[in-house]
Amino acid sequence: MDLVIRNASLPDGRTSIDIAVEGARIAAVGHALPMTAAREIDAAGDLVSPPFVDAHFHMDATLSYGLPRVNQSGTLLEGIALWGELKPQLAQEALIERAMQYCDWAVARGLLAIRSHVDICDDRLLAAEALLEVKRRVAPYLDLQLVAFPQDGILRSATAFDNLKRAIGMGVDVVGGIPHFERTMADGAASVTLLCEFAAERGLRVDMHCDESDDPMSRHIETLAAETLRLGMQGRVTGSHLTSMHSMDNYYVSKLLPLIAESGVAAIANPLINITLQGRHDSYPKRRGMTRVPELMAAGVDVAFGHDCVMDPWYGLGSGDMLEVAHMGLHVAQMTGQQAMLRCFGAITETPARILGLEHYGIAPGCNADLVLLDAATPVEAIRLRAARRLVLRRGQIVSEAPPATASLTLPGRPSTVNFRLGR
Repeated sequence: MDLVIRNASLPDGRTSIDIAVEGARIAAVGHALPMTAAREIDAAGDLVSPPFVDAHFHMDATLSYGLPRVNQSGTLLEGIALWGELKPQLAQEALIERAMQYCDWAVARGLLAIRSHVDICDDRLLAAEALLEVKRRVAPYLDLQLVAFPQDGILRSATAFDNLKRAIGMGVDVVGGIPHFERTMADGAASVTLLCEFAAERGLRVDMHCDESDDPMSRHIETLAAETLRLGMQGRVTGSHLTSMHSMDNYYVSKLLPLIAESGVAAIANPLINITLQGRHDSYPKRRGMTRVPELMAAGVDVAFGHDCVMDPWYGLGSGDMLEVAHMGLHVAQMTGQQAMLRCFGAITETPARILGLEHYGIAPGCNADLVLLDAATPVEAIRLRAARRLVLRRGQIVSEAPPATASLTLPGRPSTVNFRLGR
């Protein structure tokens, strides 16, 4: 073997597990494997996980905070307006440089797969060209999947549909949409039909910003699920945000949840940005804004968490840490039971991997040797601590290493220095 990790804990609860790696794949997983290797790593009981996956991000805007100015209100609409001001000023090399920097942050945090929406309403398609170049550069160490996203509305913007077709022809992977931003509810529904039919003809996946609103009557997820069934696209369609579901009445949701489950449409919540942007028109009580994550999961819908934004016109914080995203998600959704917290860990690992269609993902013989060794013993502890990533492997190669989070205290009245691992 090229590498053996000894005495690891796994997300499914198994402990004292060895993982043998040969080349770019996992060769064996089990207790006390007899293999020898060029390098052996003692996990010392710490958690080894498949890599984190971000199912919803905007890499064309990342690290652009303050350009051309800061979002003073912090609202979604001012963020959209700011992005509209910034687009004509975008330079391809600067966009590439910011995206590459973010990818470095991601890899260091064990985030090895990202689905990024890219705005195609600029007729130059500058951002699409830039992120396709980034995708090419990072391919050896990060899976970058791109969504053709008509930020200004596929019907509302005169050239958006032609631009989307051009972007797909250039190599962008997924068809995007934003029906709630069209001028009328009817236009929004028509945009869903138009884009789903286009994706069905091309055999493409769909991922729509859907009902990112506090309006309980914004119900494009219903149309998206129905069109998915009509066109036979089960398992290839995703509704992102779905924040209007937070405000819908329970009777309507009781009809909607079975429809979404039947259609196989996946859902992506973005806890950090949903809790920040939604409910802005409320006084008190204030709505949380994030969609009904536990109810969707209970209905059998695949639900993932996304980071969405990092230091851009919509969100001035963030660091590429999916454990921070899961941490916020479980609090907002009140998913603090043990099994619920484990599902939140799954929402940043195997569930988004399934939504993106990643092949050979997981910890089993034959899977890609893409692994993260965390400074924590369990998934719940990893979320609690936002655990340090001791080691990140991509296709069997170590791409990032970091020491455990430790501290040394020398305190008055204590006989000696106390050394300990933070939070453990």
